[in-house]
Amino acid sequence: MIQIHYNFDRARRRLGHAIHAKTIAYVGVFFAPSNSCRGAGPKNESPKVPFKSGSSTCYTHRMSSGIASGAETDRARNRRVASLVAALGRRSIVLIGLMGSGKTATGRRLALELGLEFVDADEEIEAAARLSITEIFARHGEDSFRDGERRVMARLLRDGPRVLASGGGAFMNEETRARIALAGISIWLKADHDVLWRRVRKRSHRPLLQGGDPEQTLRTLLEQRYPVYALADVTVVSRDGPHELAVEEAITGIERFLRSSPDSAPLAVRPKGIAVPHQQQGAGTQPFANQAQVSMELGARSYPILIGAGLIAEAGNHIRRLAPRAACAIVTDENVAKLHLPAFERALDLAFIRHSRVIVAPGEGSKSFDVYAQVCNALIGARLERGDVIVALGGGVIGDLAGFAAATVRRGMRLIQVPTTLLAEVDSSVGGKTGINSPHGKNLIGAFHQPSLVIADTDTLETLPPREFRAGYAEVVKYGLLGDAGFYAWLEANWRAVFAGGAVRVHAIATCCKAKAAIVARDEYEAGERALLNLGHTFGHALERLTSYDGARLVHGEAVAIGMACAFRFSARRGLCGPHDQARVEAHLQEVGLPVRMAGIPGWNVGPDAILEAMYQDKKVEHGGLTFILARAIGDCFIDKTVEVTEVRGFLQDELNTGH
Repeated sequence: MIQIHYNFDRARRRLGHAIHAKTIAYVGVFFAPSNSCRGAGPKNESPKVPFKSGSSTCYTHRMSSGIASGAETDRARNRRVASLVAALGRRSIVLIGLMGSGKTATGRRLALELGLEFVDADEEIEAAARLSITEIFARHGEDSFRDGERRVMARLLRDGPRVLASGGGAFMNEETRARIALAGISIWLKADHDVLWRRVRKRSHRPLLQGGDPEQTLRTLLEQRYPVYALADVTVVSRDGPHELAVEEAITGIERFLRSSPDSAPLAVRPKGIAVPHQQQGAGTQPFANQAQVSMELGARSYPILIGAGLIAEAGNHIRRLAPRAACAIVTDENVAKLHLPAFERALDLAFIRHSRVIVAPGEGSKSFDVYAQVCNALIGARLERGDVIVALGGGVIGDLAGFAAATVRRGMRLIQVPTTLLAEVDSSVGGKTGINSPHGKNLIGAFHQPSLVIADTDTLETLPPREFRAGYAEVVKYGLLGDAGFYAWLEANWRAVFAGGAVRVHAIATCCKAKAAIVARDEYEAGERALLNLGHTFGHALERLTSYDGARLVHGEAVAIGMACAFRFSARRGLCGPHDQARVEAHLQEVGLPVRMAGIPGWNVGPDAILEAMYQDKKVEHGGLTFILARAIGDCFIDKTVEVTEVRGFLQDELNTGH
């Protein structure tokens, strides 16, 4: 039976019990004969857990934020902790990562926050051996140490729940990983090389960094271990800054993992599990999770992308963790306000976050100078400060509009994207592009302004009209076409399951977000590779402009679908890709109900010269030349800036002549 402490101070007083006297007996197996194990003493005289006294910095900080009384916040926090600890059962929380990632410091604070025992595996070994890790390496060698480390981890995992900081090499052992999977939840504290090197370079007690070139050794360890660490259940980015931020991210990650774990007791607001038939998954994969997290890696500006059902209900906790003292302004449109604003505001109220709202008309027409000015004035009128948060609650239009306002009001404010359409969840909410339209073209006025967080609640997609969902699916297809032939083939086989919802849909969205995050991390400001994400958009944006952004005739995703079909037909015409791939693209788009020809646009009566003129207003035009994303094959696209205008005009004329 697990005793759950509802009073943090009482819990701290009661957590003075022994760590593990049995470690002393283990020394006889590991380092020396059993008669050398002196000084173990009675079992009830083991060292005490070294907790800080009083409230943690993290807890005190949260108590001082928001508008609620301390008692109300205390009770809400206790309920959250009680729910999490109950769901853990006997499982321990195991922190993994390289030296310098902050396992011990974060682990102590996490244990304090949850009212659990904290154990540092390396400290246990050192206390038992009465030698430092460096001395153990020197006297007994690394192989002997690793074998002993494996034994210690096996014993520590038997008696949970607790927070356990493991040695940097522990998770590399296959047996240890299996034990953690059975008896724990693994959290990888992931730090980049520069952060790690700043933390460890002046310390001389790291045995693996002794002699030679320690910085290169660290790089080698990173290359060897990070692919294995990536198998952890939860990943938390370890940055320079307060440990309390990592603690909150760890707690949120644990909650998300527990909700999707079939072995867990129920957490509050736990989504119903969804079984995915095996034939709907990639060969050899495990059933897809109901929730996923993708990391956008941009150094100090990195941020998580949370994907799954029920996330709006958790939004207040996420925002309070990100910006404990901040107020919040929600920018949304009239349609979304009716469907999702009450639930979002309720989540903010439960987190005691002061908030206001700005509601605009739905549709592309709101991406204008006039509406942008109205939004900015409303945000300023709400007395928002630079440290406060702007939330974009809606589809791509709201994300672009609110994002541009966040980039410019008070010369830059924090932005949280809460996309409510498929198109926004897989594409426009991620990567930091913001902007409004000009009479001359789409998205010609804007800025790069990364969000601090993306919350993609897949429940919101259940309220989309079928046409809007299909249009968003065009952006899903895009990620398979531009660089992942396997994902495209999976979509051909499983698109009905994606449309149906559940864990398969979460997998599709997460796959798109991972692909975009990887490209943006390499080319944030679209100096090169990021332009690939515009597959279909050179054609598509021109079509939108020529229909005056009239959603009754053509919505963005439909324009992209036509644009991608054009790009593959143009590529085949130029001998770049085969007719089979071109036919596959058109067949799949048509199968799901998307248009593939310009002639299918209602009321279309535009010639090739008008289309070309619209294309020349595209923001990707360089030195008077058009930029096209063309294809060698499905999953193999490239940027081409050498296409002659006469060739484009001839292609457009043939497209118009072909009709349906």
